[in-house]
Amino acid sequence: MKIAIPDLISNSYFPAIAAVELGFFKEEGLDMELEAIFPVDHTLEVLRDGGIDFVGGSAHSVPFAYPNWKGAKLIGALAQNMYWFLILRSDLGAKQGEIEKIKGLNIGAAPLVELGLKRLLIESGIDIERDNVTIGPVPGAFLGENKNFGVAAAKALEAGLIDGFWANGMGAEVAVTSGAGTLVIDARRGDGPPGATNYTMSSLITSQKLIDEQPDAVAAAVRALVKTQEALKADISLATKVGQKWFPELEASLIAQVVQRDIPYLNASISREFVDGMVQFQMNMGLIDAPVAYEDVVATQFAPLWNA
Repeated sequence: MKIAIPDLISNSYFPAIAAVELGFFKEEGLDMELEAIFPVDHTLEVLRDGGIDFVGGSAHSVPFAYPNWKGAKLIGALAQNMYWFLILRSDLGAKQGEIEKIKGLNIGAAPLVELGLKRLLIESGIDIERDNVTIGPVPGAFLGENKNFGVAAAKALEAGLIDGFWANGMGAEVAVTSGAGTLVIDARRGDGPPGATNYTMSSLITSQKLIDEQPDAVAAAVRALVKTQEALKADISLATKVGQKWFPELEASLIAQVVQRDIPYLNASISREFVDGMVQFQMNMGLIDAPVAYEDVVATQFAPLWNA
């Protein structure tokens, strides 16, 4: 079987990488191959077209390939809450929470990911056009074999190609550690308007076809996810072990501290409150055209497996 993620050198989908590398999928009877397919819109298209079996990706993005949630479901959370950071170049002197500093700037963000930033700005009273905020691709982020959006964003910021970026925790860590960037919004931990944490979450996604035809395999994948989350909570050094196999030296040296901060959010459950918030966000951003029920978003038969 195959699982794909849209951003490899990142904490965003790290439990999926760790479940492969630490052998938890294999322990559950799944011979799982990990692949990086980017960006997330394309990852979901490959799932839809049968090229992979699972996606570790952003929950809100599913309707891009499965309109109005018909044909795919969330089977567990890789980690809770919207998981992106707004980083601005350090010479601006912005402090955490000063989102108004984004006015007049050129911000890099990945496809579909940028919707979270756009809605966050709207709900913070910032008009993207009036306040001259440009949100677009990061130069070079998806060229060739580059599978590392956040790291590419950090490098583009340091090179002066963008004024800031909206990306994952590893990109944020690299930018802040280098001195090139300043953390302004940490969405996972509640920066921004109320409810923004529920715009999306990092999730394990599969097709309804696989759920119908191989429910035991899907259940095994959920169990492997939960075992991985619990293993990382018990021994954070495992994150370094995984990082040394999959990441360049710098990012491998940083991953444990990034994942350590995520420990409170490593929980596979998907709440009704989250789905309600995400569905509203999807409607606001034009991803769906009508409300969708919790049971149409989440494969609820696997919910009993979320608690270790």
